[in-house]
Amino acid sequence: VAASSTRFLLLSLLLLSSPAVAVVRARVTALIVFGDSTVDAGNNNAVPTAVRSNFPPYGRDFPGGRATGRFCNGRVATDFYSEAFGLRPFVPAYLDPAYGMRDFAVGVCFASAGSGLDAATAGVFVSSVIPLSKQVDYFREYKARLADLLGAAEAREVVADAVFAISIGTNDFIENYFALTTARFLEFTVGDYTDFLVGLARSFLVELYGLGARKIGFTGLGAMGCLPIERGRRVMLCIEEYNAASRSFNAKLRAMVDELTGSLPGAQFRVAEVYDFFTGILQNPSSYGFVKVARGCCGTGLYEMGYTCSEWDALTCADANRYVFWDAVHPTERANKIIAEYLMNTTFSHFL
Repeated sequence: VAASSTRFLLLSLLLLSSPAVAVVRARVTALIVFGDSTVDAGNNNAVPTAVRSNFPPYGRDFPGGRATGRFCNGRVATDFYSEAFGLRPFVPAYLDPAYGMRDFAVGVCFASAGSGLDAATAGVFVSSVIPLSKQVDYFREYKARLADLLGAAEAREVVADAVFAISIGTNDFIENYFALTTARFLEFTVGDYTDFLVGLARSFLVELYGLGARKIGFTGLGAMGCLPIERGRRVMLCIEEYNAASRSFNAKLRAMVDELTGSLPGAQFRVAEVYDFFTGILQNPSSYGFVKVARGCCGTGLYEMGYTCSEWDALTCADANRYVFWDAVHPTERANKIIAEYLMNTTFSHFL
């Protein structure tokens, strides 16, 4: 009891010493994020890659109108999770020099836009992004720095009581396998590649468990065949082959996570099921206050992402709240908020 009280006091002081934060009210000590552009908070700003979004019109609705490197007009889902847990209203990127360990002690993002479960995916782009293995290396470094800040025992407790949010896998299919940018399509059938990815996800979860993680939410894939960038290639129709791959991956991921949770003492692993909910938004957008679902807000809404979004800034819509997608791939802040609220209620609230 004394140790728990001390830890709560230390983390409360860290939060109170940081600007614009909510009051701690939950048992969750921190939110720790791994993944791709769906949750990257700006790590790619610090690496030599063209896969970035730290310029207008990105971030125009983020507090202060800052283009942080999030692929969105504002906040992403993990920012809303953090706020719901009573932590910060956003999760800072580990490589952002504006933040230090006092900030990271209650929330940190290691995600990198363009990354995947498959190491080959991170190398698809001319300038490589941060592969998942390197994200884990940063986490190891983070743990050592956290121990220096809080002491070894308290640092272990923070990690054990933290929620880990993972969002990754879409790039492995749409930027790698289906895009024919690597030899994976020659090495695997779609089903075999899915098995390969789920095997990599299993190894990743086991590695995180060995590093002290106990509460992990792994977000399943959405209907990637209905992304505007994919619709634009098929006369505005969703690509069912891609959606089928999402559903297959999700089913195999669930089975793996259930098996793994039962075999690792103390593990609380869950799949955040997003496919059906997000498909419901796309099929019945007016129920959620949306008007546009097939095109993004930025530019023409069919191919713009990153620098191409900036080039078409003049065509970007005035009201992103009417759109499900911000650019041709990523949801708007409002869509992220709706999705985050759903996943908090169905998945992440179980970690409280």
